Amino acid sequence: MITVFYDGKCGLCSREITHYRKVAPEGIFDWQDITVSTTVSTNVLEQYGISYIDALKRLHVSDQHDKIHVGVDAFILIWENLENWRFLSKIVSLPGLRHVANSAYGAFANWRFKRLGSGSPHLE
Repeated sequence: MITVFYDGKCGLCSREITHYRKVAPEGIFDWQDITVSTTVSTNVLEQYGISYIDALKRLHVSDQHDKIHVGVDAFILIWENLENWRFLSKIVSLPGLRHVANSAYGAFANWRFKRLGSGSPHLE
């Protein structure tokens, strides 16, 4: 089972995960919205060595062997397991493109997290 830890309060994130859930085969993914119960989420995340804040900042996915994939690598793992997305996983996995994608995702993730602010319900 592949476990996907995502920020369900992020509109863009939720829309993307909702799409993946619709097209994903049964029994492959365990979709975990970490904002539903921060206490439960924090305990589960800690088992993987992931802080709640880090999980809010970037997508985290645990593969079948409990290895954690973060950011673009997490997306690649998801895409590899979705029939119509496998081609994109191969393209983004190319060394030069992977580097660019990681940089772009990192910049977006940092910008999005800064917009949350300290008064965000994410951080309560």
